[in-house]
Amino acid sequence: MNAHALEGGFTDAPRAASYAFRALMSAMARPGRIETLEGGVPPAPLSVAAGTALLTLADGDTPIYLAGSADTAEMRAWLAFHTGAPLTGPSHAMFAVGRWDDLLPLDAYPIGTPEYPDRSTTLIVDHASLDGNGARLTGPGIQSSAALPLPDEEALTRNNRLFPLGLDFYFTNGTRVAALPRSTRIG
Repeated sequence: MNAHALEGGFTDAPRAASYAFRALMSAMARPGRIETLEGGVPPAPLSVAAGTALLTLADGDTPIYLAGSADTAEMRAWLAFHTGAPLTGPSHAMFAVGRWDDLLPLDAYPIGTPEYPDRSTTLIVDHASLDGNGARLTGPGIQSSAALPLPDEEALTRNNRLFPLGLDFYFTNGTRVAALPRSTRIG
């Protein structure tokens, strides 16, 4: 195993994981709100926030899809050592991580079933723009409205129309994260 795979995990795992979990849950509960997410240092090209999300949410029973440039030997070794998460293709992933264009097409991922809508994929869109005004968001967790730059408003609106089925999204950049759950309306 590459020596670099042993680095970049949580230095104080219980505390770092609890802070990271709180930031991830807060972002998902308040769509459009940007949270700080740090603690892990994944191999390039993943951001600190994307790597920290994987350290927090993945374990040996969590199939992960590494899309495009995120699928490197270093990243595979890092995930194997720190989480034990099995790697898979998009059709079996609980989490998928990569740049927006590398994660497409969205219909490659499970969207849940009427009996089990939670059996869908959460996409971690790395190196997403989190600056600027963005699309208007409304729905659960948003007092009146929020704004978030989105890579493809039309595709994400189609995803919302599938509710209670559909995909959930985390958008990461550097040490920042924002979320867009399937229940959030766009526009």
